[in-house]
Amino acid sequence: MAGSVTTIEDGTPFVTLGIDREVFAVPVAAVLEILDMQSVCRIPDAPAYLIGLISVRERGVPVIDLRVRLGLPAVPATGHTRILVLDMPLAERKLTLGLVVDRVFEVTPLDSRSIEPPPDIGIRWRSDYIDGVGRRGDKFVIILNLARLFSSSDVPLAGTGVDGEKGAALFSAAAVSSRTTEAVSCA
Repeated sequence: MAGSVTTIEDGTPFVTLGIDREVFAVPVAAVLEILDMQSVCRIPDAPAYLIGLISVRERGVPVIDLRVRLGLPAVPATGHTRILVLDMPLAERKLTLGLVVDRVFEVTPLDSRSIEPPPDIGIRWRSDYIDGVGRRGDKFVIILNLARLFSSSDVPLAGTGVDGEKGAALFSAAAVSSRTTEAVSCA
């Protein structure tokens, strides 16, 4: 069911990214850095979208394959594959995680007057993950609601404290996406 658009100030900058043929956007304020795809510490038995851990500034950061989280099949990494390291509020804490995307396009402001609520039909993803639909040139831009994407009942991240060294505890049981390029030592 379509909801109302979350309030987005006019000219708010977003990082636009590609998954398959679709264009998504996340607020620049949530992005700590954008990394090339790198080796990921794989952890057995995690959900399919949870690739594993990377080290970012000496912190263990969980890495999620956005394709798989959205219900699309995993694909091998390419030269365009990136990891967006995000810092986002979740419940009463900040969650730092890496989000693997097919490609990153640009940082661009979106005109709040052109942002519409998510449609009731015609999209492949649950509309509660979507804040709204804007435009980038002649293409639609799906604005992700990161808090809802990672706080639904089917995401184990929601109930786990993830900060600094505690981040590794999140992965007591993890699965591997085919997007990982190679395993690294988790020691």
